[in-house]
Amino acid sequence: MAVIDIEVAFALPGRQRIISLRVPLGTTAGEAVALADLPSHFPELPADAFSAPDLGLFGKRLREPSIHRLRAGDRVEVYRGLIIDPKAARLARANNRD
Repeated sequence: MAVIDIEVAFALPGRQRIISLRVPLGTTAGEAVALADLPSHFPELPADAFSAPDLGLFGKRLREPSIHRLRAGDRVEVYRGLIIDPKAARLARANNRD
C-alpha cells in the first residue's frame, strides 16, 4: 500500500501544534484530522471541538474536506470558529475611539 507524508496543523492564540503523519494514499482531509488525535494535544478544549471543524490546505478553505483526497506534502489546517464577527469587532473598536 502506498503511503504519503502530510501534516495537520492547529493553533490557539498562545501555542500551535503541527503533527506530521504518514497516511495511506487516498486519505481525506477529515480522516487526517482524526488520525492526528488533536484532542489529546489540546485537552483544554471541549471534546467536540475537532468533530466537524472547517479545514483548509495552506490557507485555502476546503469546501468538502470529507472527500478531498490528500497529496504528499499537504498541510491540513484546522480552523477555530470565530468568537466575534470581524465586522462587529471593527465597529466596537471604532465606537471605543470616540
